[in-house]
Amino acid sequence: MPHGVNSRLVSTGRSVRRGRTLRAVRAGWVHVAALAREFRVPVLGFLFVTLVGGMVYGELHESARGADQAIPVFDRPYVVLQLMLLEAPEDVPPEWFLAVFWYALPVAFIILLGLGAADFLDLFFNRDDDRDRWSEALAMTYRHHAIVLGAGGVGVRVVRDLYDMGLDVVVIDDDPDPEAQEALSKWGTPVVQGDARLAGPLERAGLLKADIFVACTGDDRINLESAMKVRELHPEVWIVARVWDRGMGAQMERFGLADVVLSSADLSAPAFAGAALGMEITQTVEVAGEEYSTLRLTASEESFLVREPVGRIEKENHLEVVLVGHDGSMTIDPEEDMRIEPGDDVVVFARHDRILQVVARNRKGRSG
Repeated sequence: MPHGVNSRLVSTGRSVRRGRTLRAVRAGWVHVAALAREFRVPVLGFLFVTLVGGMVYGELHESARGADQAIPVFDRPYVVLQLMLLEAPEDVPPEWFLAVFWYALPVAFIILLGLGAADFLDLFFNRDDDRDRWSEALAMTYRHHAIVLGAGGVGVRVVRDLYDMGLDVVVIDDDPDPEAQEALSKWGTPVVQGDARLAGPLERAGLLKADIFVACTGDDRINLESAMKVRELHPEVWIVARVWDRGMGAQMERFGLADVVLSSADLSAPAFAGAALGMEITQTVEVAGEEYSTLRLTASEESFLVREPVGRIEKENHLEVVLVGHDGSMTIDPEEDMRIEPGDDVVVFARHDRILQVVARNRKGRSG
């Protein structure tokens, strides 16, 4: 919209900053989870030895020395840790079953340390098949995420819009270029390198726990064969495919290989991202340096759109409600006091970043 024109579309950006902060915190937690997953064997082994071993050592110590010399329960893991580090709190005990702990625990610590070092070296220095092991470890921690095949121009924009809509995204590409890698790393998006027509890369991308798969490479054959493999491994996942050949696209939909097929005539990143969520987003238009889009969605039962006056929705969310469809009738430019009901078709117009926030908030309402 041209500068100087009064509009309710102007946003303070406060909610955008808040959302990015929350996503940054969540991303940090996901990284911790990925780290724990990769080093789970030495970490779980260490916890088992200190906690379980500490309890066993304490009970044996009490049975041998009596209750008056019992080691407090909360001190037992610390005693085991001291024995591991060769900093024993006393001389070697005469009881053979206690002495076993004295000599066995340092060995156990060295073994656990070696396992941790091996995992570290494998994670950061093993580049077999040019795989990024850290990205794969991160991808395996995701749940209900989207998988995007192809890190080309369209693919990167699809990832950006899905990310802005509040989804976690994993990218599969056999050879992503450095510019795409740089853009994806800014959003914390893991990249799994490999051929999506094979089960291995799809499993490393967390396909069985994903909700959405978007195939948007420039090769119809790759998109088709990848969709076939995805449907075989995860029949319930929502598949969106990009094709140039309309005939091939029709066949993919006919045989259930994709839920939505977008041909070259329909290509736009917002259209792909919206279709992945069962919504329609128009191609963005730029006016005076700002991007605007139109969104069509069905209001969910818990959506922030329902049972509120249209005027309040527009004012609080900086958007324009263009059309409301209810029970087969359509109301264009509804009055401010009209209320949207669950199941109504709603068309809104707003700045593109605001459209993405509307999608994210409507999704949260559906998921509870």
